[in-house]
Amino acid sequence: MATEGQRGHRARKRFGQHFLVDRDIISQIISLVQPRVGEVVVEVGPGLGALTKRLAGKLPRVVGVEIDRDLAAVLREKIPAENFRLIEADILRIDWSDILREEAGEKLFLVGNLPYNITAPFLFKALAEADRVRAAILMLQREVARRLVARPGSKEYGQITVLLAMRAEIELKVEVNRRAFRPVPRVDSSVIEIRFAPEPRFAVRDERHFTTVVRTAFGQRRKMLRNTLRGLASIDGRDLLPDIAAESGVEMTRRPEELSVEEFVCLSDAFSVVRDQQP
Repeated sequence: MATEGQRGHRARKRFGQHFLVDRDIISQIISLVQPRVGEVVVEVGPGLGALTKRLAGKLPRVVGVEIDRDLAAVLREKIPAENFRLIEADILRIDWSDILREEAGEKLFLVGNLPYNITAPFLFKALAEADRVRAAILMLQREVARRLVARPGSKEYGQITVLLAMRAEIELKVEVNRRAFRPVPRVDSSVIEIRFAPEPRFAVRDERHFTTVVRTAFGQRRKMLRNTLRGLASIDGRDLLPDIAAESGVEMTRRPEELSVEEFVCLSDAFSVVRDQQP
């Protein structure tokens, strides 16, 4: 995150840069950053360093990951190196386990004002790295934030809602008007807190297959499950969908946005049970 308190840097569209200028919002975000002993605080996209400077003043150690080389140069000049380490790289491409090893940490605590164009890839990256992350305080486009906390049956409820809910609890913390940024974006934002669980929050036989079932179901979200899942339920030309429906208790005439996480677990487990029963 960053403010536009320094002259000379023009926000770059290719990096989706919008600098936070509202000091009250910055203070609220700082108050939410409460790492535990052994956790490494990583700020995604420190920008011009307004939040970074506050974090470095509050915490014994902060790691920043910044893709923009010009902003990285600003950060090196502004933030004391005693307790701040800057990694000039793309957060989506680096190995997060390297940060933990190099910092001798146990878990990551992420903070960031995510550019809209990397929000989905970042969330899926965080999901893939869930074993290494304990919590995250993130600023997102409001529409995306509401999707993450959506309930079954709502239009916001989708693939990312279900997959993240399997490994994390998510809470809306702060609503942020678009005028809190420079340049002003076209949409409002929200700050969310994500708390990752050390294990899947719901017992499932095959976590990888669960992901496949969810992705396949939401691949055509307006269609009934009997249409979207038929390909997964076919073995040697045999349609196992009726048996899977009976085993799971999930009606195949329903649509994916109607199913709870627990029902997706039942559906995924039913695939495994029925397939194991085949000769």
